[in-house]
Amino acid sequence: MDNTLPQPKQRQYLIIDLKSFFASVECADRGLDPMTTLLVVADKDRSKSTICLAITPAMKALGIKNRCRMHEIPQHLNYIVAPPRMKRYIDVSADIYGIYLNYISKDDIHVYSIDESFLDVTSYLELYGLSAHDLALKLMNDILKKLGLRATCGIGTNMYLAKVALDLLAKHSPDFIAELTEESFTQRLWSHRPLTDFWRIGPGTQRRLNSLGLYTQGDIAACPEKILYKNFGVLAEYLIDHSWGREPCTIADIKNYQKRSQSLTCGQVLMRDYNFEDALIIIKEMSDELSLDMVAEHVVSNSISLYIGYTANTVPSTRTGCTLQVTTNSSRILMDAFVKLYYQCAIRTVPIRRIILSANSILDECFEQYSFFVDPTIMEKDRKILQSVNKIKARYGKNAIFKGMDLLESANALQRNNQIGGHKAGF
Repeated sequence: MDNTLPQPKQRQYLIIDLKSFFASVECADRGLDPMTTLLVVADKDRSKSTICLAITPAMKALGIKNRCRMHEIPQHLNYIVAPPRMKRYIDVSADIYGIYLNYISKDDIHVYSIDESFLDVTSYLELYGLSAHDLALKLMNDILKKLGLRATCGIGTNMYLAKVALDLLAKHSPDFIAELTEESFTQRLWSHRPLTDFWRIGPGTQRRLNSLGLYTQGDIAACPEKILYKNFGVLAEYLIDHSWGREPCTIADIKNYQKRSQSLTCGQVLMRDYNFEDALIIIKEMSDELSLDMVAEHVVSNSISLYIGYTANTVPSTRTGCTLQVTTNSSRILMDAFVKLYYQCAIRTVPIRRIILSANSILDECFEQYSFFVDPTIMEKDRKILQSVNKIKARYGKNAIFKGMDLLESANALQRNNQIGGHKAGF
């Protein structure tokens, strides 16, 4: 009698990425082929130095970089400039997710970005009688047929290998699909350079690795672990595992992960240099926006922080924070506190270009606390006002109701309300 336990199935992950997603959506909506059409997605109303959010594969084939600036595109080219429509891209992303749901449970899907998703297909291959490659091809063909968008896919026995297969190999494959196992990873990519091509290795990490004489994944795998832990601390564990193509994290782990503490943040990069007084208006607008978000999420906080970034090549950024006497989401209290932080933190003589406001360690509204110095009836009145404002904005649009300060020349809340992620929403 064989008493050996059955071995668990080797997991199979896909990560599907849409080629030049924003640009491809614009081409599809115009009935054009992104593989032959010269098109960029950029807000040309901003400036000649505006960054292109996406360019078509046809533009890339001419040697133009994906995140180039408008003035870097050769002037002799005749190309289409499509203004960003972030709402449209979100809707198309949701349609793609709907295609995945025709085959895969939401519990086995992790949306990594607006145009990339991980899928754990281990339990579905036997059900459909397909290999991981064939299932990937079926999904990609469905996306092309229904939405007119081309996709690429990485397949791996863990999420890391799938991502590396996508980033390094899929674009060179005839069907835009590439597969990796731990064994094939060491055979094909141990000598690959530069290290920044690999997921989760940035320029700073690469410089530190290079200083140790490590230039490839094979070098990292051969390096004594003590040296890596001494120089990288906990990060060494990821470097060692990934150098061998190992990754223990699963989609189930991601779904079950809970943060120890949470925060809400409101930030923006200003479109021009702001002086101290003009930026104060932005601080007030953003504080008001953060309060509305907190009320909408039914959370409160007694810890806030402020970050100020200055125009390029001037002075380092400054930041500060404080603990409030109350745990609240009151716009009145938060605005006063952020204004005080601003006066403490900002350098008055240097132009400002970036501002980030944060409410840290947020809690459910049931944990709201009062103070002898703040009238509870005022706080409750503020909340009811913000709740009403949120309802009006949800029904009639974010600009249906606003404060008088939003009409000041240096204010930008009304413009930002027509944006998603800092870009035109295309409502």
